[in-house]
Amino acid sequence: QIPGATVSERRLFISFSGGETSAFMAHLCLTEEAIRSQYDAVRVVFANTGEENEETLDFVDRCDRHFGLNTVWVEAVIHHGERKSPTHQVVNVNTASRYGAPFEEAIRKYGIPNAKFKDCTRNLKLRPMESYLRSVGWAPGTYDTAIGIRDDERSRAVIGAERKRRRIVYPLIDYRPTTKPQVNAWWAAQPFRLNLKGFQGNCRWCWKKSFRKHLTLIQTEPEVFDFPRRMEEKYGTIGGEFNREPPPPPGYRRVFFRENRSVEDLFAEYEARKETFTPAHDDAQVFDAEMDVASACEESCEILVDDQDDQGGEE
Repeated sequence: QIPGATVSERRLFISFSGGETSAFMAHLCLTEEAIRSQYDAVRVVFANTGEENEETLDFVDRCDRHFGLNTVWVEAVIHHGERKSPTHQVVNVNTASRYGAPFEEAIRKYGIPNAKFKDCTRNLKLRPMESYLRSVGWAPGTYDTAIGIRDDERSRAVIGAERKRRRIVYPLIDYRPTTKPQVNAWWAAQPFRLNLKGFQGNCRWCWKKSFRKHLTLIQTEPEVFDFPRRMEEKYGTIGGEFNREPPPPPGYRRVFFRENRSVEDLFAEYEARKETFTPAHDDAQVFDAEMDVASACEESCEILVDDQDDQGGEE
């Protein structure tokens, strides 16, 4: 049995990331009596960063209408000049940002996120969701949080005392152990699916993707890198390290991608490899240690995973 809440009203917060696994989990929590009966109140929340693929926004909206999820859409509100965490504003499928505005505001305050400064999920998803829940009277510690990590992704799950403290539940591990092929099989029987290829993902250019996925995107949709290129040009010298002694070395700028690579570095890599590299696709392919190492970026970025060692934000 999934651990239940202990407050007088048993509450479940479902983090809907926008991926098929997350949608499957939300539907399961709302329809499986053994789960739903444990809670008096359930809220499903989706956080839009402004850099989701349009297909993701369409999918969230269609899931909401088809499965009756009653999803609340939120976006981060960044408080410049204050030691204050991001709060939220409620949006919908029509008013949600499509041009990266929430993401840019977070970068303008906290700097460019990357493998060292992993604060985009926290500032653009977790904090706005928590802010919304507080606004409806759900204080921290008064609800369980359902996260869509599957049984074949156990290494990403928060465990032990930290999991208990954060009141995290993993329905697709604890209640109904589920793997990616099982999720795919379930969606194959539904009247619609998330219309994205495996190398695309919800975030159009997520820095956690493998180099093979990035080069494939450069080959097929180079315009998705317009936003991160502009962010690197405008905000490369913003971040806590610029305010400390000793200062960064001359010429240092923050960039998004692994191995301290910029957007221009990725495009140069593509030019050097475009005649020889094998593009990413949805089927299995030979693994290459240089091209295929990623940072748990599949369909989406889940909140509260074991690599959530973000730096640089205010509490």
